[in-house]
Amino acid sequence: MPEVRTIGVLTSGGDAPGMNAAIRAVVRTGIYYGFRVMGIRRGYNGLIEGDIFEMNLRSVSDIIQRGGTILLTARSPEFMTENGLKKAASMCKIFKIDALVVIGGDGSFRGARDLSKFGINVVGIPGTIDNDIACTDYTIGFDTALNTVQDAINKIRDTATSHERVSILEVMGRHAGYIALYSGIAGGAESIVIPEKGLDKDEIIRRIIDGKNKGKLHNLIILAEGIGGATELAKEIEEATGIETRATILGYIQRGGSPTAYDRVVASLMGAKAVEVIKEGKQNRIIAMKDGKIVDYDIDEALSMQKTIDEYMYNLATILSL
Repeated sequence: MPEVRTIGVLTSGGDAPGMNAAIRAVVRTGIYYGFRVMGIRRGYNGLIEGDIFEMNLRSVSDIIQRGGTILLTARSPEFMTENGLKKAASMCKIFKIDALVVIGGDGSFRGARDLSKFGINVVGIPGTIDNDIACTDYTIGFDTALNTVQDAINKIRDTATSHERVSILEVMGRHAGYIALYSGIAGGAESIVIPEKGLDKDEIIRRIIDGKNKGKLHNLIILAEGIGGATELAKEIEEATGIETRATILGYIQRGGSPTAYDRVVASLMGAKAVEVIKEGKQNRIIAMKDGKIVDYDIDEALSMQKTIDEYMYNLATILSL
């Protein structure tokens, strides 16, 4: 295999707290091992356009505590075309990038795999608040997003109790229910609605009425955006129960904020591991956490995996909400 001398790094897709910590680890570990490190702004779009610059140790000073990504991120419809992939591969050659580290989610990894077919060695680092990448137990940003949701739950519960309301909190997660499930358990929600299990309105209404009859002063429903329709659901519940019901869509606030200590540590470990697998001569890998350890998988193997919701956790959430 050709010797790797220069590593490129970019962030793609939705931003997630901890991405900067991962960038920092890639740059500093790369320089430690003697690599030249090139930063690519605005994801694959920036790669196609040649928005590339050399990074040094000072380039990543004072960023570990910052949310978002200093490299910026953008969607790139052009990259999804064969012509766009050719342009991206050509730009890697022009800037002598021998290996590309991609920090992002499942869609970003599929783009990386497509790019690898044009001779570019790629390594993916899972960075998404959704925690929906099958090959890894954890994705960078998930813990910070959960803490943001938890803070919102605490505040909403105060006012819901004061007014004896039903509150519906719609959280992010795309088509996955991990944010909803984990935050619902942490926040003591009476109902958790996730795409993996679907929406049973009659069951939710029954639980609300049962809770009222038992003397509950409020009722909290966590709704994953993959189900959606929080405002409409609130109207239906109020009509069926006679209890004042309010919906809150938490939105993009879940993506921002300074990363938690856990996200900083995991991001640092994954960033360093990405450089180490390149140093070992491995090609086209995805970095992952499995059973508390940082490992790597072949990119095709990683993308073929399926992730399922933890049935025990889901059932426990129902038990604890009684």
